[in-house]
Amino acid sequence: MRKEDCYLLGKITRRHGLAGNVILKLDTDQPELYNKLESIFVEINGLLVPFFIERSAWSKNDALNLAFKNSSETLVDQSLGKSVYLPLTTLPKLSGKQFYYHEIIGFDILDQNDKECGVIRSVNDQTAQNYFVTNLDGKEVVIPIIKDWILEVDREERFIKMQLPEGLIDVFLVSSKKDE
Repeated sequence: MRKEDCYLLGKITRRHGLAGNVILKLDTDQPELYNKLESIFVEINGLLVPFFIERSAWSKNDALNLAFKNSSETLVDQSLGKSVYLPLTTLPKLSGKQFYYHEIIGFDILDQNDKECGVIRSVNDQTAQNYFVTNLDGKEVVIPIIKDWILEVDREERFIKMQLPEGLIDVFLVSSKKDE
């Protein structure tokens, strides 16, 4: 399995108990989708290694207590602190204005008047407010991801139309007196 064919599910944070169980902290806003995991891929030394799950139980709202099949102390030790992935094919298809961050890379952002606001280069989800990082006329433009601002997601034409506040894009494109 290649990493580019997978998405990050979470991270194995610690051991749990003495039976070789581990805690998988999920990085998702829909943890209920992962009630019945059969296997996961753990990134070890740059490779995705399959781990088969014997049983799982919720530890907290966003953390699973996992027991691996054919587990050993060495196997558990190797998994600690490592990122966990699942194949992209396991994600349910989204429609309407919903989207996965990985699927919209390369989409155009259009404002409510169909004016180009940049091409999505990445999505920052490491801050309290997630945002698109776009490129417009060679400049980096940051656009907050606010559900109420999203008017349309067109997967075929590869664009997201948004109701953007007046002047938002200008903040990134117009030189300030300080810059001159």
